[in-house]
Amino acid sequence: MAEFVTERQQRATQLPPGRSEPLDGSEATAILERVRASVDPELRTAVASLPASMGRIARYHFGWEHADGTPADGNAGKAIRPALVLAAADALGGPAARAAAVRAAAAVELVHNFTLLHDDVMDRDTSRRHRPTAWTVFGDADAILAGDALQALALRLLAEDPHPASGTAAARLADCVLELCAGQHTDTAMEDRAPDEVTLDEVLAMAEAKTGALLGCACALGALYAGAGAAEVAALDGFGRQAGLAFQLIDDVIGIWGDPRRTGKPAGADLAARKKSLPVVAALTSGTPAAAELAELYAMPHVRADADEIARTALAVERAGGRDWAQSEAADRMARAMQELARAVPDPEEAGGLLALAEFVTRRSR
Repeated sequence: MAEFVTERQQRATQLPPGRSEPLDGSEATAILERVRASVDPELRTAVASLPASMGRIARYHFGWEHADGTPADGNAGKAIRPALVLAAADALGGPAARAAAVRAAAAVELVHNFTLLHDDVMDRDTSRRHRPTAWTVFGDADAILAGDALQALALRLLAEDPHPASGTAAARLADCVLELCAGQHTDTAMEDRAPDEVTLDEVLAMAEAKTGALLGCACALGALYAGAGAAEVAALDGFGRQAGLAFQLIDDVIGIWGDPRRTGKPAGADLAARKKSLPVVAALTSGTPAAAELAELYAMPHVRADADEIARTALAVERAGGRDWAQSEAADRMARAMQELARAVPDPEEAGGLLALAEFVTRRSR
């Protein structure tokens, strides 16, 4: 399947009344390219201020250098989160607000990459963005410290920003990091619980904390830099959170059934590690015969997982309805996101960038 888009997803992200142009993946791609062009210099300047030992790990992680320190033309990621900051600022405050929010956008991207460095260590993922993860190259301790340094850089960027919203933005980003950490703790704790001990509500709450919180924070920071009121900031936070849940649902589907040549990560890594992702928990709680089979597979020690067992596990998740549920739930979450967006930005033309990015996160190819 080329794209994880159901009919319900298409309805959830179709053109709102009043918008004269259809949502187009090329629009989001153009936005992301512009964001990279404006935010990358801020990121590079910030990373250049790190101690040399931390800087080389960060530059490797961002794809700017090879492990030996020679320049690389790597993939620094999609830049969805900084794009949301700038699109939110633009929607509520126009080009001037967007230009003023570049440092906040860079701060959000630094926090995102702090979480990636730490997640890769905790999950023992060996590849990201089509290259070995930082911990496999530099070791656990150095990768963790580099992640810590990126988080500190993010908060320093905001602390040094003369914009009147920077203090509120820094506090909000710090609160978001606490929520991210709580979500990650819940995620790792779930690994030690039996398959029948984890509920779907728990894993949805965990996903909102791990993924939705930062997307919501990104949108909220853009609104703050545009001088928006509390109601608009809250609505854009809700928009980002719901879009983030849709993003995570699709990401979990890709994590099980995606093509490693396109994702840059090993196929079925989450299944091999017995991670209780959203499609897996939906399947485990479905009450179907396939759910019982899946529970038996998940009860096996993960050190025994091989390609055949991973394939059997993926099939059990699909037969128990986990894949269909995840795609349907992503559509519902995007519908909620659109409702929140309309509260903050009633004019669909002004919300165009946010709409394009929201559509992009649910139309990701595997």
